[in-house]
Amino acid sequence: MTPEVPPMTQDPHDPAGALLARLAELAGARAGATAVFGAPVERDGVTVIPVATSRVAFGGGHGPAPDGGGEGGGGGGLSASRPLGFIEIRDGRARFRRVTDPATVGVAAVSAAVAAAILVRVAGRCGGRRGRA
Repeated sequence: MTPEVPPMTQDPHDPAGALLARLAELAGARAGATAVFGAPVERDGVTVIPVATSRVAFGGGHGPAPDGGGEGGGGGGLSASRPLGFIEIRDGRARFRRVTDPATVGVAAVSAAVAAAILVRVAGRCGGRRGRA
């Protein structure tokens, strides 16, 4: 259940600030356990609760036009979430089980290979110099 957000009074002299304050109120009202824990699912005596990680970011601004001919403003936001794992409840015991993200594993493997290649190359250059002294 999402908590109700009280209405906000808008300052007519700072519409962008009022909008950002309202967005912050809305994001805060929705940031809770339901943002990262899914509804429990029970089957054959085992309960599974999905767990995710969630991020929200937003920003904006306004100001006078450079030529002094008016004002302008804008803003934007981003919301991203991804599965993290699940809580398994079986026989009265709970256990968290992480879900492996294939994209993260792939990036880590490529990064490790590049780092190893750089180290081999640097070590080869240093080793060659020591022999010439």
